[in-house]
Amino acid sequence: MGIRVIGTGSYVPDKIMTNADLEKLVDTSDEWIRTRTGIEERRIASADQATSDLAVKAAENAMEMAGLTADQLDGIIVASISVDHVFPSTACIVQKKLGAANAMCFDLEAACSGLLYALEVGHALLTAKKHLKRIMVLGAEKMSSLLNWDDRNTCVLFGDGAGCIILEKDDSTEDCFIAGSLGANGEYSDILQIPAGGSACPATQETVANKEHFITMAGQDTFKLAVNSMVKVCRKVLEEAEMDASQIAWLVPHQANYRILKAVASRLKIPEEKVYINVNRFGNTSAASIGICLDEMVRGDHIKQGDYVLLTAFGGGLTWGAVLMKWSYIPKTAK
Repeated sequence: MGIRVIGTGSYVPDKIMTNADLEKLVDTSDEWIRTRTGIEERRIASADQATSDLAVKAAENAMEMAGLTADQLDGIIVASISVDHVFPSTACIVQKKLGAANAMCFDLEAACSGLLYALEVGHALLTAKKHLKRIMVLGAEKMSSLLNWDDRNTCVLFGDGAGCIILEKDDSTEDCFIAGSLGANGEYSDILQIPAGGSACPATQETVANKEHFITMAGQDTFKLAVNSMVKVCRKVLEEAEMDASQIAWLVPHQANYRILKAVASRLKIPEEKVYINVNRFGNTSAASIGICLDEMVRGDHIKQGDYVLLTAFGGGLTWGAVLMKWSYIPKTAK
């Protein structure tokens, strides 16, 4: 029994916010943002677009590539920290909008590592349950709804978007999942968080006035922990697969910050030309970023059949992960 990717999709909103636009909002500059993050612009959803709307667009693109209709999906997993509502799950809302009446649905929250967590869960469900054949995995974020636009340390980093991967069980093919590892350390949960809004600190007039419902981040601590965690988990996965980094065709890291991506690649001894980077165009789209990257790579003919692709991410929690895949299927409708 093998599990393969039969479709990818992505969506980013039309509105582009450049660094020059941000110069008008906060005390920052294009040079400051570029040199520290590598970001040049990001996409911002409109006021009437919810995270589920972004997810549905990506899902429709993936289903078109796979040649599927919504009723052929057995499951929908949405990884997000910017869900439409506390409940019901955004996955259920996506199901309704797609008309995927046969799909079980749930959300998964692991911040920027969310898509990798969701891929591992989707793969495990397909492996364990005979009646499941196809699971849609989505990373979708409206990060602009979680930003304090007066905080130059965070508002310059993030963008909105969604990425989708459809997994299918196929008895006639080898499993494209070679190895994977997930990790977390709650000891650092306070360095990257939204302080208020949950049961530990419910919303009050005071929390709203103090802007405690927006992302806060200790930048230097996050940088160091991100690099160390992603390098360590990638080495673990390569060791499990009995492979060397030189065999990797592509490293696809979570698009957090260009300096982080460069540092991870350098320590893994993977040349920069093998690292897929779009953070300059989209910023940090949290759980959506790796899915957007993969869809661009498939549609742009960057990934070839048989390529070893190493995915890695780091996010609030703290969470991290890596998944090594052997790309076994390129849909004819990818281009």
